[in-house]
This record gives sequence, C-alpha cells and structure tokens, in this order.
Amino acid sequence: MIKIVGVRFKPAGKVYDFDCGAYVLNPGDQVMVETEQGLSLGTVVTAPKVLEEPPANQAFKKIYRLAAPKDLEQLDRKATDERAAHALGRRCIRELGLKMNLFAVEKSFDGSKMTFFFTAEGRVDFRQLLKMLVKELGARIEMRQVGIRNQSKMCGGLGRCGREFCCASYLEKFEPVSIRMAKEQSLSLNPTKISGQCGRLMCCLIYEYDTYMGLKKGLPRIGTMVKTPSGTGKVVRQNAICSRLVVRLEDGIEIEVSVDKIQL
Repeated sequence: MIKIVGVRFKPAGKVYDFDCGAYVLNPGDQVMVETEQGLSLGTVVTAPKVLEEPPANQAFKKIYRLAAPKDLEQLDRKATDERAAHALGRRCIRELGLKMNLFAVEKSFDGSKMTFFFTAEGRVDFRQLLKMLVKELGARIEMRQVGIRNQSKMCGGLGRCGREFCCASYLEKFEPVSIRMAKEQSLSLNPTKISGQCGRLMCCLIYEYDTYMGLKKGLPRIGTMVKTPSGTGKVVRQNAICSRLVVRLEDGIEIEVSVDKIQL
C-alpha cells in the first residue's frame, strides 16, 4: 500500500504521480522531486490517494522534500537566466542568418542543462549556433524543434473567444481535430473563423462534437425528402440543438419546422 499525489511542473502540463511517503501534502504545496533531469520543483495538483495494490510494473518515485525558501529563490534566478539565454539565442540566430524562430528556453533546476525550443519550416543546421551557445553559457545545450501548436501551448495567449488558450490553461495533450467536426456542428468553414492563433483548427471544435453526433442520429439527413404541414420538401439544413430542420418546399420556399411535425 502506498499513498501517491499528482505533481505538475508546468501550467497545463502533464500530471505525474509520486509516492508522498510520510509527507502530508495538499493541492498547491510545492515540492522537490527527483526526475530524469535531476531535482525539480513541482506543484501538487491532486490530493493524496491510497493505492492498496500498486501496479507491479510501475515504480513511483518518492517526494524528495518540501520546497524551501532557497528553492523558490533559485527558481527566480532560473527564470532570469532563461530570459538572458533567450535573448542571447535570438542574437546569435540573427548573426548566423538561420531561418528559425526561437521562442522559449528552459533551464534545468540544477543549471546543468538548457533546452532551446524553436519552430522552423524545415530542417535547420544549428551546429554553429550550438557551439556559440555552449561557449557563452557553459552548460549542456539541447535544441528542440516543435510544432506550432506546442509553441502556442508554451507561450500562451488569448483566443478569439477572449479566454486564455485551452492548451495553455488546462489541456494536457492535443487531440486530433478535423474539418468534419466543424461541418457537423454547422459552423462556418472559413479557415479564419475556425482556426486558432496557432493557425491550426481550434481545439474547442472537439468539445461538442460527440453531442452533435448523438443528437443528429434521430434527424433526417440533409437531402432527404420529408412531408411537412406545409407540403413536401427536401431537408437543406439541420439545427440539432433545437431538433429543428430547414426544409425547401417544392415551390422553392424554405421553412423551419420541428422534427416531431415531419414525416418521412
């Protein structure tokens, strides 16, 4: 039997389970844990839960200790170093004329490694850049090319709805989004209206997709001939939420009618 808690290292990042041992922890507590990158500072996001029979094939690392004031000070210094490294990286990129967009730098908590995140249209030869950064920073450097959606998640911002990006606020991973989801919800297929700040289809298109598909199961498909109190016509549009149909009658007039008033 062990007691585990969920720990997150970044806002809207993945939640990792750790064995809290003898520590009494609550959501919001800051803790030091052992990771592949060494000691890292994380935030408890889920209350402790007891596993009577832990999975035999999964080992949970233990909470190393509670975060101390010196750890928070080191976190502030880490953020300052990341901003300086980001400015240095952008300056070196301009000098070398590389076609890449450096948008974030992450420094390991112990300062031994820095990861530079960038986007680019294709492959980039950054060997010379790597040499310049290692010489200036004196740390192990990793260059990581990511997609435009990952950039939006890491940088954050406001969407067209006026709220913070879903990916930056609570989405832990990206789900596949297709144009069919917009079509099934009778949304405009204008790319400028259904695309997010990243230029890809908005993640929120998936939220109500299953609901719409469930509601549409009981509706006649578009193109189906139906009988209405006003005459026979063809279904041209569906309003799944209100269970109503727009029917074009034989004389060309379009009417909106409730589903319970039509006959197939």
